[in-house]
Amino acid sequence: MKSNLEKNTLFNEIPNLGLGTWQMPPGEITFNAVKDGLLNGYKLFDTAAGYQNEKALGKAIKYAQIPRNELFISTKLESHIKTYQGALDAFEKSLSDLDMDYVDLYLIHAPWPWSDMGSNHDEGNIEAWKALETIYKSGKAKAIGVSNFSIHDIENLLENTEIVPMVNQISLFVGNPQTKLVDYCQEIGIHIMGYSPLAIGYALDDPLVLDMANKYHVTAAQLLIRYVIERGAIAIPKTTKKDRMVENKNVAFKISKEDMDVLNQYQNDPRKWE
Repeated sequence: MKSNLEKNTLFNEIPNLGLGTWQMPPGEITFNAVKDGLLNGYKLFDTAAGYQNEKALGKAIKYAQIPRNELFISTKLESHIKTYQGALDAFEKSLSDLDMDYVDLYLIHAPWPWSDMGSNHDEGNIEAWKALETIYKSGKAKAIGVSNFSIHDIENLLENTEIVPMVNQISLFVGNPQTKLVDYCQEIGIHIMGYSPLAIGYALDDPLVLDMANKYHVTAAQLLIRYVIERGAIAIPKTTKKDRMVENKNVAFKISKEDMDVLNQYQNDPRKWE
């Protein structure tokens, strides 16, 4: 099995906590959220062409006048683009919208179009990944990876392309530990970036989460974010509120192994509460 465990130093360069921008409307709301994040010490910002807020994020970074090399910016190829040239063209558009010369991380947003989730696009993923390899070799993306990829989807790339993905961005939260996928990725040196660590807010009112947060004298959000970090993953909670940004960033405490075992085994997936 191919592995980039030895040569992949990305985790030494990327913060273990960033600001996600999924569901942030384009324009002023995203601009202000990213600006507030920058002012409160955030260095990692995650966006996507599909979010339609790359322009606002780029404008906020220009406005803050923080040196570009002090920041880590990730964006994504739209999930329906499964051709080599289509991926190259889409990346150039993202660079233009961000008004940047490079991104720190470029991801394939999903192994299938969102309109046809679960469908097989193995050949298209190979073509798109070969485009990302070209982008990486050009230096315009400092790292490349995937998002929402299963073990099968990753193995398809390993068997047919040159570079092992450096990141797999997946939903990861208490009640949705994705243990098999996380273990597989980490074994071969693929870093996990966990989106929706708060389960889109549903986990904040969970009795087990609240009780354990009280035990550590932290908020439910802080416990949930710390859980993702304790799993060896990068957490990218999304919020547009300054006070929540400050709260979410204050997660320097540790969760005991016993409590992590409880959280890992918790079966009440908060997505079922919707």
